Order: sequence, then C-alpha cells, then structure tokens
Amino acid sequence: MSTLTLRIPDGKYERLKQFAQSRNISVNKLFDELATITLTQFDAKTRFDLRSAKGDPQKGLEILDRIDRLFEEQKNSAIKPSERLCRVSRHPPA
Repeated sequence: MSTLTLRIPDGKYERLKQFAQSRNISVNKLFDELATITLTQFDAKTRFDLRSAKGDPQKGLEILDRIDRLFEEQKNSAIKPSERLCRVSRHPPA
C-alpha cells in the first residue's frame, strides 16, 4: 500500500471530510472510492476507444438504427420492459 500526500484548500478538505462523515467512512476510504470510480471510467473509455478504432462506423450506425426501431416498436406494443433486451439480442438484422 502506498502513501499519498495531497495538497488541497482547507475549505475543500472540510467539505470532503463532511461528505465522508455523511457516508460513515473515513476521508482515506472516500479517496480510495473516488480513485476506483475514476480508474473504472478511464478503463471503460480506453476500451471503448480501442474497440471503436477497429470498428466499422457504418455497421455501428446500422445497429443503432435497428435498436431505435425496436425501441419504437416496443413503445407502441405490450412488450414488458424485462423482455426488451432479450428481443434486441435474439433478432439479428434481416
């Protein structure tokens, strides 16, 4: 485990301290959680960027159009919300 010294304005520290107390955690745990969230977002963006660089933009737009059509159909039908994802994934484009 590493130790990190962080310089932030006193007012900001006090607000973070209050926030941590409202969640019944330490400031250290709060920063650990915030770091986890930030790294997760960074990893997701990195994966997205790598995959999108390899993808076919036209095929991606076609998939989005298909999803839009399915959502429009579902909005106008009696399909339960729990069945929507299954319907999107089971029916390949014609």
